[in-house]
Amino acid sequence: MPNAKGLERALAAGVGQIAVFTAASDAFNLRNTNCTVDDSLLRLAPVVERARAEGLRVRGYVSTVLGCPYQGQVPLAEVVRVARGLHAMGCDEISLGDTIGVGTPDKARRMLLACAAEVPMERLAVHFHDTYGQALANAFACLEAGVRVVDSAVAGLGGCPYAKGASGNLASEDLVYLLEGLGMRTGIDAEALVDTALWISAELDRPPASRLATVAAATCG
Repeated sequence: MPNAKGLERALAAGVGQIAVFTAASDAFNLRNTNCTVDDSLLRLAPVVERARAEGLRVRGYVSTVLGCPYQGQVPLAEVVRVARGLHAMGCDEISLGDTIGVGTPDKARRMLLACAAEVPMERLAVHFHDTYGQALANAFACLEAGVRVVDSAVAGLGGCPYAKGASGNLASEDLVYLLEGLGMRTGIDAEALVDTALWISAELDRPPASRLATVAAATCG
């Protein structure tokens, strides 16, 4: 939610957790929420304060951490500054998002470690879009660097409409396969996850986006 009105609606609905969002790029933020990054932080501060007073868990999202569709390169210092600002205002967790999927493993790792120098690693998460096929590699690089929360979407759904050729988010089933291969317990039924990915892909009349679902579809066929 971007403002106080959204929080009022969430409270009325009885939610236990909210998410607030901004970006590390003024150009993106102006097009997305019609305000600068600094203005968005000022707008979000009372929302987060009220949410925490109401006992809600708050997750903050930072978009365009590895590139912006409008301004191109985003200074790393800006990413760190925004993450630090969300942490200071009381966000329980901060998700660092490669909105247009242009990141590579080394850039993703350096971005994460720069933020972790200002915000505790256990408060950070990463969020990669798979536009150039780098999402899983980026997640692995950040897992090696110490992050333990990685966003994903079943069947690789979602993505950013501003990214040319965007193929969606990191697929949950591919991420789970990686995590289990690394000996990390997820508590997720990987087989059921693949079945769900196949089902939703069929409902949307699109081929499976993930490697695991593609293999499963070929095997079933």
